[in-house]
Parts: sequence; structure tokens; C-alpha cells
Amino acid sequence: MLKALDTYQKGIYYVLIGLLAVIIGFSVIELAALTIQGLWHQSPLRLENHEIIGVFGLFLLVLIGLELMETIRAYVEEHRVHVEVIMLVAIIAVARKIIILESEEAQDLPLLGIGFVVIALACGYYLIKKARTFEKET
Repeated sequence: MLKALDTYQKGIYYVLIGLLAVIIGFSVIELAALTIQGLWHQSPLRLENHEIIGVFGLFLLVLIGLELMETIRAYVEEHRVHVEVIMLVAIIAVARKIIILESEEAQDLPLLGIGFVVIALACGYYLIKKARTFEKET
């Protein structure tokens, strides 16, 4: 029974990786189309500020997808969750939120919260890296 459950779980992970790969592929195509459209059709060889922010947001979204796919792949291969990769996904997601944040939407309290999240993630990532370095030394 446990072997069947393990096989079922692996199948689900492979389906998730496949779906994520398809989504990432379409996102890269959309990113390329937006870049080409912005550079050649709207204003030759120049992107407007809102276009640049949109492209950066989509670019970071693709990176988040790739990191998630790496997390799932590592779990399937090693049966371990890589906390470092998950922290990187969270840092990229918060960075994306900061980049695409419109100045009209920015209010004091949400910005303060985002700032605390950035500090917490940075400290957590630092501690994870420090622990890894300590493990290698001993």
C-alpha cells in the first residue's frame, strides 16, 4: 500500500513539473512578445516606464516558476525540501511585488510590512547560508 502511495505521489509531482514547465514556456513566449512589441511597435528602440516594470515583473515571475520547478525536482530526486530554494522563491516574489508596486497604491503601513518581510527573509536566508557553511566546516 505504501509503495502504491509513493508511486502515486511521484506521478503527481511529475504532472506538476510538466504543467509548470508548460506555464513557464508560455510565460517566456509572452515575455519575448512584450519585449519585441515594446521595442519595435510602440516606440522604436525604447520602452516606456510602465512597459519596463511589466517586463521586469514577468521576468521575475518566470524566475519564480523556475525556482518552484527546481524545488519540486529536488524533492522528487532526494526526498528533501531545500529550504534555501524556498527562501529564494520568497525573496524573488517579494522583490517582484516591490518592483511592480504602483506609487499610487503605496501606503505607509503596507510598505512597512513589506519592509519587515524583506528583512525577515534576508535574515533567514543569511542564517541558512551560515548554517550550511558551519556544516561544511565540521
